[in-house]
Amino acid sequence: MRPAGSLDSMTTELLDLARTIALEAGELAARRRREGVEVAATKSTLSDVVTDADREVELLIRGRLHDARPEDAFLGEEGGAVGGPSGLTWVVDPIDGTANYLYGIPHYAISIALVEGDPDPLTWRGLAGCVFNPAIGELYTADRGGGAFLGGSRGNDVEIRAAGPVPLELAMINTGFAYNATTRGRQGEVITRLLPMVRDIRRFGTASLDLCMVANGRANAYVERTLSPWDHAAGAIIAREAGAVVKGFGDAAPSSDLILAAEPMLAARLEPLLIELGMRFELPSS
Repeated sequence: MRPAGSLDSMTTELLDLARTIALEAGELAARRRREGVEVAATKSTLSDVVTDADREVELLIRGRLHDARPEDAFLGEEGGAVGGPSGLTWVVDPIDGTANYLYGIPHYAISIALVEGDPDPLTWRGLAGCVFNPAIGELYTADRGGGAFLGGSRGNDVEIRAAGPVPLELAMINTGFAYNATTRGRQGEVITRLLPMVRDIRRFGTASLDLCMVANGRANAYVERTLSPWDHAAGAIIAREAGAVVKGFGDAAPSSDLILAAEPMLAARLEPLLIELGMRFELPSS
């Protein structure tokens, strides 16, 4: 049982806040998608795009969080970091899967996480996460020690669990690729070597939902490199609460270097195999 007045005892209330804001933000994103979406700018490469909707949705989320929790810090994909004295940080991807969103593919998400500590995935402690796909109305939520759930805009949450152990050859693996062309090529080489050893590979293009698919048993594992903190903050909390291991290389926490999410026995087999296949190559400096 969580001690009354402890930080963990607050997470249910804070998760409810994240849920309410995610639903409002999702409604705005879906409305803007129906109206038509164009690229507003590119970032690291031509394939790394941002739309006006990304910026508008983040401003909405940031404003709602500031109104409710003015002493918390904030880290968003579009607006960067803003400090706060509470020791808590909201980590937000306003539209995860922007390329899907741009093309009208119904697989994108609003991702909101609450972490304790600095906005660094190597050191923070995940407290609560909410991932909402407005295109199909699926809402994933979890708070630390409280389990993981799948519901919708009208509630009706059901608890979810990661799939049980499977042999490697029966594993469905989700993955993704970096924006840097050289890194994408190296990742593709590794995945090509892995493909004959597993049931199949899926590339959906939305990291937060990939992690939720592991949490819900729709995928057995997810592996990717070069993710930013907002890409995986909420999804990692949800996958862990559903019983998955979420980790980096060795004893490291998940970060841009690696995120691997899977049922524990599969994770223990998959990580050394990925290294053997060449996954642990040096990433270009940012």
